[in-house]
Amino acid sequence: LFLDAENEYTSLVEQLGGQIIRLAPDSDDYINPMDIDLSTDTGENPLLMKADFIMSFCELILSASQGGLKPIEKSVIDRCIPKVYREYIKNPVPENMPVLGDLYDCLRAQQEPQAQELATAMELYVTGSLSYLNHRTNVNINNRVVCYNISALGQNLKKPGMLTVQNNIWQRTTVNRYAGKTTRIYLDEFHLLLKEPQTAAYTAEIYKRFRKWNGIPTALTQNVKDLLDSPEIENILENSDFILMLNQAASDRNILAQRLAISPKELTHITNSGAGEGLLFFGDKIIPFVDKFPVDTQLYKVMTTKPADLAA
Repeated sequence: LFLDAENEYTSLVEQLGGQIIRLAPDSDDYINPMDIDLSTDTGENPLLMKADFIMSFCELILSASQGGLKPIEKSVIDRCIPKVYREYIKNPVPENMPVLGDLYDCLRAQQEPQAQELATAMELYVTGSLSYLNHRTNVNINNRVVCYNISALGQNLKKPGMLTVQNNIWQRTTVNRYAGKTTRIYLDEFHLLLKEPQTAAYTAEIYKRFRKWNGIPTALTQNVKDLLDSPEIENILENSDFILMLNQAASDRNILAQRLAISPKELTHITNSGAGEGLLFFGDKIIPFVDKFPVDTQLYKVMTTKPADLAA
């Protein structure tokens, strides 16, 4: 599973016969934030697990400017969740899966003024210009290789879109675990997931659980400074056994040296280093490496993101 923030994995995934899901306001590919899986017995109440995600989602799209959801707002949303899933739980067919509009209607039906304020704020994502996420899922998310292309989501949809994809990836990982399958997850431009408190907290939580649920997450970023500024990064680093470092800017090198106890001599391998040269951090070992990937191969052609290569 690939989370592609810069449209860099399309060619590779197509070569592998995978599913490209293009999430954008003008796209006909939809993933429903309200999707829930009742087919896999995880030993936990799926509705309670979904409630946590919906709270995070609502907090992100409704109350970012208010410092988070208030207790009454959380109670109102929690009251609505079993109502909007009632029909699907009784008859779990695709056409009964609720969408954001169903949550909006339920909020409108509540008497508290806080419910009306939440519903009004939610209109933008239900009937307004950001209603792209108010659709049922219509793409194949069960392909062996899936790429979530979020490069064209736009600034206003980027955060709720990323959270929706994360939830979808987590649900797929859960299903695979009980099917005895390992799930490999590649989260590119990882620093974007740690910018907002809601996406950062959700990312840290599922990152910790991935390994226990037979998942192998790989986070990629060029913005080390932004990544390590997140208060959630300690939890993520503690659950990472392997770190690969390529050439780094001076400020990023200093941060990495402090966090990973890299010696000045070892730092030379990520200082003005060439392509394919760097350091491997594995457990308590730090190993320099040189990997000159052959450029005259089909694999290189489908993986390269260099502008000169793409132009050629």
